[in-house]
Amino acid sequence: MPRIHTAIVLLIALSTSTVLAEVKLPAIFGDNMVLQRDLDVPVWGWADNGENVTVSFAGQTQKTKAGKDGKWRVTLSKLAASSKPQSLKVNSIEVKNVLVGEVWICSGQSNMAWTVTRAANPQEEIAAAKYPNIRFITVPRKTELTPQDDMAATTWQLCSPQTTGNFSAVAYFFGRHLHKELNIPIGLVNTSVGGTPSESWTSRKALEAKSNLKPLLERWDLQVKNFDEAAAKAKFDAAMAKWKEAIKKAKAAKKKAPRRPRPARNPGTSTHRPGNLFNAMVHPLIPFSVRGAIWYQGESNASRAHQYQTVFPTMINDWRARWDREFSFYFVQLANFKDRKDEPGDSDWAELREAQNLTLKRLKNTGQAVIIDIGAAKDIHPKNKQDVGKRLAFWALAKDYGKDIAYSGPVPGNIEYRAGRAVISFNHCDGLSARGGGEVKGFAIAGKDQKFYWARAKIDGSVITLSHPSVNVPVAVRYGWADNPDCNLINSAGLPASPFRTDTWKGVTEGRH
Repeated sequence: MPRIHTAIVLLIALSTSTVLAEVKLPAIFGDNMVLQRDLDVPVWGWADNGENVTVSFAGQTQKTKAGKDGKWRVTLSKLAASSKPQSLKVNSIEVKNVLVGEVWICSGQSNMAWTVTRAANPQEEIAAAKYPNIRFITVPRKTELTPQDDMAATTWQLCSPQTTGNFSAVAYFFGRHLHKELNIPIGLVNTSVGGTPSESWTSRKALEAKSNLKPLLERWDLQVKNFDEAAAKAKFDAAMAKWKEAIKKAKAAKKKAPRRPRPARNPGTSTHRPGNLFNAMVHPLIPFSVRGAIWYQGESNASRAHQYQTVFPTMINDWRARWDREFSFYFVQLANFKDRKDEPGDSDWAELREAQNLTLKRLKNTGQAVIIDIGAAKDIHPKNKQDVGKRLAFWALAKDYGKDIAYSGPVPGNIEYRAGRAVISFNHCDGLSARGGGEVKGFAIAGKDQKFYWARAKIDGSVITLSHPSVNVPVAVRYGWADNPDCNLINSAGLPASPFRTDTWKGVTEGRH
């Protein structure tokens, strides 16, 4: 009996030890994944304090021990691109069908989250989505008050007609173009949420380091402090009671039913609160090895466009600091949207585009896909996501993969004012023209009185001369400066010029927080 009892005790101890020593990988690691080529590849996770961890992949073996906090991490040396399915082994864990290629984070708000099913020609696109070496994963939508080390379980999927319809359209079309041009595996990590501002995708710590963002943070802190959950529930319950009575009366009178009341949202868990999406949907990805990021967002910041001049580059620098790499970051400029105006005027959407232009100028390894020609006046979610993804891919192909291709539309260079005219030279153009032929539209010119007039534009190679009979001494030029501008300047590659202005006169969003 003593021997049997001892054996049972030992068996229980061993079983308990096995459970406690179980090694865990973060959710970003899973079957069908793609690992980044030609860069060091961190592999990390959790185990018991002091537990031995062995990581093997593609002929490499790395060993380490979990620290007192239960965390461990190894780094695989640079991997060559490979379409051959391999296994990543971590102790008893086997991650299967792993490829090596190019990995990109795809983030932003609804225009990034918009799926292939909602893009142009969805049935044809989905039926043709037969690219098993394109793999994608979607980060579960969530907010957190503090940075999280992991996210809810999610899976990598092979690109197929069965899986592609519900994936980000911009991300898919971006990845598809890269795959066709590079002929290597592509991994796409979609972390996006509709209707969200840039500051929610930025760490609180990074935002706090910017003194001019203090009012933004204070506004949110005050909302959180003043929110009374019990009072909000009581108010909602009372509103629901009135609504139910109103429904009965509407039915009896055969009238339209009133709209159902909505409960007040807790600002502390809002997707708009600074840092909340970074904590839950970006931090768990760090330090997963990637080539870079693509970004489609800005609509939710347009009313505070001047502030975006600080918020947006702060977010980019924050991500790069967390990954400890100045990785490529390519973003989509806001499309044309809303009603078209007959006369030149102010525009918060134009000021948001200006903030994006300034970010392009100020931060290295950034690129901007201009889509001022493919938006829709009545739809904030234009369906042509194919060209959006392709124009983002042009930047990556030229800057990251050494392809000799046009990747930018015309960008203003030197400007001179002489003899009652404004003369602008453009870069990124092998000749300028108006899309569809005819005269160039979209330029406005002003004197010191700050009154703008539509300008007559004359093209001479890569130079445009502007004039207007009411402006004898021009001092400022604007192009495409409106929510939905009528502008048509392109280069020889057919890529559109970015809206811009040469003046620094106070805009409509300056001072908004």
